[in-house]
Amino acid sequence: MLEVKGVNSFYGKAHVLRDLSLDVPRGKVVALLGRNGAGKTTTMKSIMQLVRPASGTVAFQGQDIAGLQPHKVAKLGMGYVPEERRIFTDLTVTENLIVGEQPPRDGAPTWTHDLLFDLFPNLAERRNNRGKALSGGEQQMLTIARTLMGNPSLVLLDEPSEGVAPVIVEQMARVIQQLKSEGLTVLLSEQNLHFAQAVADQVVIIESGTQVYHGSLAELKAHPEIRDAYLAA
Repeated sequence: MLEVKGVNSFYGKAHVLRDLSLDVPRGKVVALLGRNGAGKTTTMKSIMQLVRPASGTVAFQGQDIAGLQPHKVAKLGMGYVPEERRIFTDLTVTENLIVGEQPPRDGAPTWTHDLLFDLFPNLAERRNNRGKALSGGEQQMLTIARTLMGNPSLVLLDEPSEGVAPVIVEQMARVIQQLKSEGLTVLLSEQNLHFAQAVADQVVIIESGTQVYHGSLAELKAHPEIRDAYLAA
């Protein structure tokens, strides 16, 4: 579904991603782990072409998307849920969903308002509330729901459990498991290893913008020295 090879990305003169490579198989949930500043968000933005890689390739469903405008990447079926949420605070929940609508696409689940309200009962109760009246966790849910209205085949989730209440984190885990059961492919950026363990099939760990581990959760559990070296505070 997604193949990143040898990507180098910069912010000005700061070299953030260094020959980064990773794969996301179709229908799987892959957790991108690493400490603060490891390059997780830059990886997401480089895949979505919000940060233009200086070199390397990003292939989505076999097509090289490096250099495309982000809205064109979205039209190909890639959804992006930024850490900052960026909902329209003066629009209602329903109006935010309408903004995200795209036509159905082959090989991807098709979402409606009713299906999303079943997935996010909190939003169903607040469908006529403006975005600014929602809690942080509800805003995160709305950002995911709005992205799903684009009927993506791959979703990039940047730190979905960051700054939300534990009960919302549990709901997020159930949502991601449901998305996987619907056939959606997910690349999830996280610092919360417990959350990643609840949802992910595979783990990629990055350090200083470079991949240092790729494997299953079972393999990671069997090598605590890797976890301690790259994930411990």
